[in-house]
Amino acid sequence: MKTSEFLNLLKQNSNKALVFEYKPGALVGTNYHITEVKNISIESVDCGAGTDAWKETIIQLWESPSELGKREYMSAYKALGILNKVDKIKPMEKEVEVKFEYSNATFHTAQLYVLSHQIKEDSLIVHLGVEKTDCKAKETCGVPETSEQTTETACAPGSGCC
Repeated sequence: MKTSEFLNLLKQNSNKALVFEYKPGALVGTNYHITEVKNISIESVDCGAGTDAWKETIIQLWESPSELGKREYMSAYKALGILNKVDKIKPMEKEVEVKFEYSNATFHTAQLYVLSHQIKEDSLIVHLGVEKTDCKAKETCGVPETSEQTTETACAPGSGCC
């Protein structure tokens, strides 16, 4: 989901509670805060020596231990207000992927993609998930598209793969 799409979703559902599902059936606690918004520029080199560059928006969610008994989720209106304030200080790239950085005592720190969203009577539920790592240079490295493991010779010295 693009940053602009997320902001529009918040605007269209400003009267709803903003709920994040970080894995199937597991919700970020009602005590979450938006603690940081990152404008990230990435420059990469893959294992086939291909270069790439892109930008992302990363919104960090943190659960406050002092608010464990909190009963209500942050509203989409409040979240939009926070993000609009951030945008005035450090403009966000709107047409880039938005991700959410999150962890808790039983879930490792991860950057999570927006898989989907669901609008319920009083809630906007944003379903998050991980994206598995992948080889971007499959053709160069001789990596088959199937789930089979490659042979050791596929990444042998001189093969074009790291």
